[in-house]
Order: sequence, then structure tokens, then C-alpha cells
Amino acid sequence: MAKTHILAIDQGTTSTRSLVFDARARRIATAQTEFEQIYPAPGWVEHDPEGIWRDVLSTAREAIAKSGVGADGIAAIGITNQRETTIVWDRATGEPLYNAIVWQDRRTAEHCQALKADGAESDIRARTGLLVDPYFSATKIGWILDHVDGARARAERGELAFGTIDSFLLWRLTEGRVHATDVTNASRTMLWNIHDNRWDAEMCALLGVPDSMLPDVHDNAHIFGTTAPGLFDAEIPIAGIAGDQQAALFGQACFARGSAKSTYGTGCFLLLNTGEEAITSDHRMLTTPAYRIGGKTTYALEGSIFVAGAAIKWLRDGIGVITHARETNDMATQVPDSHGVYMVPAFVGLGAPHWDPDARGAIFGLTLGATQAHLARAALEAVGYQTLDLIEAMVMDGGGRPAILRVDGGMAANDWLCQFLADLLQAPVERPDDLETTARGAAFHAGLAVGLWSGLDELEAIWSRDACFEPDMPDDKRSRLIAGWQDALGRTLRKN
Repeated sequence: MAKTHILAIDQGTTSTRSLVFDARARRIATAQTEFEQIYPAPGWVEHDPEGIWRDVLSTAREAIAKSGVGADGIAAIGITNQRETTIVWDRATGEPLYNAIVWQDRRTAEHCQALKADGAESDIRARTGLLVDPYFSATKIGWILDHVDGARARAERGELAFGTIDSFLLWRLTEGRVHATDVTNASRTMLWNIHDNRWDAEMCALLGVPDSMLPDVHDNAHIFGTTAPGLFDAEIPIAGIAGDQQAALFGQACFARGSAKSTYGTGCFLLLNTGEEAITSDHRMLTTPAYRIGGKTTYALEGSIFVAGAAIKWLRDGIGVITHARETNDMATQVPDSHGVYMVPAFVGLGAPHWDPDARGAIFGLTLGATQAHLARAALEAVGYQTLDLIEAMVMDGGGRPAILRVDGGMAANDWLCQFLADLLQAPVERPDDLETTARGAAFHAGLAVGLWSGLDELEAIWSRDACFEPDMPDDKRSRLIAGWQDALGRTLRKN
């Protein structure tokens, strides 16, 4: 059988999925399994690396079997992964020293505060494009080295390896022959110089990470290695790797400067392609590589919203306003407006551009006339307002206003939300024919590396949309709604 299919491994925060795509990037098989979240202490989040590896192997084998093409029909494997999650393992045995410390984990908050107090943040931002935050990998590595007996001495002797999830999976898939990652994952560590495209020796020294632990870094579309004999019925090249949000940007074919995608899941991640320019943000956006192809880096501005779909989950599980998330679309259309109700969903603080960890959720404008439908609509509207805040911050940073926003993630299936986004942003909102854009992005990278696709023009032609939502809200109504949001947001921020 001709090798015309790609296996994409999508290792996420709560589940592991493997998907097989054909030569037109159509999904023909999927296998998925959820896994345990480990909470050893308040604010700590861990995953079992061995469990993740078992899930990757089992779902990959299942997806190949479901596809009917067999391992002989798979041209390459692409990997996309939860970013920043940190694993340290023994180079000789491949065994992790400690559980994976997840991107959500806050155990290194005091270390980060100390770095800020010492005035290190401006230099870190200049070199890495990142804010100082426990979110990123470097302080997690330091924690493991300082809290596992003998780990730091072993690291200094070159006995230990660090990797984000992709790097660990690559090591296991090649049985330890390859220790590598891609530029998008490297850039989320606080150790990668995004301008010089190298591990930054000064950052490694500042954050106490021996450079001997670090993986090699390659383009996203690159043949990293080949699967070890016996894992599958044939040896398969591993030819694409990208962090999940950058993979979604690529899967949405946002290749032109000024193009943007927004992924709506538990939270929201919006990336704006800034071309060859790494724009330094004055409004607390992140500057990050979007992808690197043929040695040429394309950059993006990134903004993250902590709560998007999580607000809908709270309506369902927290206060019982809805039974199923899908009800919110119909509830929002049952009423002409939100009845003056605004939800500021700062349940875990506010992300970009405010970065206020102490803010807490609030609902304003409640009257006796407010109903469940108004609450549901306010929760959806909050997603739109927060997206607008990100776009406006990026515009002020010089990133430009996207002519079109491409959306994905579970919430993107909500027609009412997509229309509200278009109205607020005063720009068309496009939804693709397949919301699995993260896995598709990994598949695109892998297919490029092995020649299944010729280049970005062909990938852009492959991308197709399910629906386009055009702005259709009068300017005075839009201005009134935004003013109400800004008042509610100000009240929430002023409480801190």
C-alpha cells in the first residue's frame, strides 16, 4: 500500500488521542483515552509519564487498526502536545525521576516572585518573549532537581534529560536514540532565545538548569527519527512536532502575516501571525515562534484567557443552570439580550492582557427579571469580550487587526457564539470543516517533511471552512455592550 496517510498523536492535558489523516487531511480514524489528574497539594498538578506513554502507544495502535491502512500505509507520525509540562528522566534507563509537572502547576510561584523582585523579568522577556510565571518549564525543572534526592548532582554529571511531553514521547518512540524537540516547545521553557534560535546560556545559568539536560531543537517539519522495531508493524518516521496552540494555528492554515486563530476549550488561546517579526509586547502578550520551516522562523503574538468553556461547565456543574453545554446556544437565542447581566469569569484570576491572579469571578447587573437564559448568554458574551480585549492589545502592540478570525475547539461549534464574536470584532469569523485543528497541524508538519504535501500553498488549498459568520450588529449597540463590559471588568479589577 502507498504511504499516503499520517498518524497524528495529540497528547493533551486530560486525554490522549491518535488520529489518522489521509492525503487530503481528512480524518479517517480516531482513538482516545482520558487519564488521571494528580493533585498532591493545593495548586500542584501532575501526570504519570508512564501512563501517558502507555496511552500514546495503545491509541496509536488502535487508530492505525481502525484506519485499515496498516502501519505500512503510514507515511509519517506528527506529534502535538500540552506545552510547558515538564519531565526529567534518566538517560541510561529512560525512567522518569518524578511525575510530569503540568503547565497548570503553581508550586514555583515563590521562585518566580523572587526572580521578579530581583529585576530579572525584563531580561527574560527580551530573550525569551515570555513573562516570568510558573506556567513555563524552567522553574519546574529546577524544582525537580532540588527536591529529588541527588538529582542536581546527577544532572551536573550529564546523567539526566529534560523534555516537554513531545520530547519524552520521541525518546520512547525511538527507544532512547533521539533526544530532541521543536522550536515551539523549546520556546515555552524560559530557556530558549527566540531571536538567536538557541538555548540561552545566561537563562540556563539564571534558572539553574544544566545545558547538558536540554534536547536538540529542530524545525517543526523535520524527520526527527524512526520508531523502534516492534512498536508497530512497520518502522515509521516521526516527522513533525509542534506545541498544541502553534499546531492549531498551522492546522488552520494561518500562514499569512496578520492571520489569526482562536481556540475555545476550557480556556482560550489566540495567536496572531506576525511574520518574520518577533514583536515585543507592551501589553503583556507573549511573543512566540509560531512555526519554523526550512530554517525560517515565523512568529506570533499569543494571548491566553483562563476561562472560556470552564464558565459553561460552572453553569452546568456548579449551579445547575444547564444540563448540557450545547443548551447554551438555544438559551442565548431565546432572549433578545443579556438583560444588562455581565459575567466576568475570573474564577482563577484573569489572564491576558490583565494578568491579575487575585481577581475573582463576578456577575453584575442582576435584577429580578434575570433568568437562566440571561446567565447563559452572559457567559457566552464574556468569551467574546475577552477575545476582543486580546485583539485590541495585539493591535496596540503593532500586530495589526486580523481581517478574519478562524476559530476551533469545542465551543466553536456554537453558532450564536461565533456570530457574537464576528459582531464584536467587526470581522468575519470562519469555522473549519473539522475542529480537530491541533492534530491536523501536527499532521501537516509531518506530511511536509516526508513530501506528502508540497508546501504551504497546497495546505492552504486543503483547508476548508464549515461556516463563515459576518458582522451584523449596529455600531451603537456594539459600543454600548463593550462599555458595559469595561465597567464590569473595571469593578472586578478595582476590588484587588
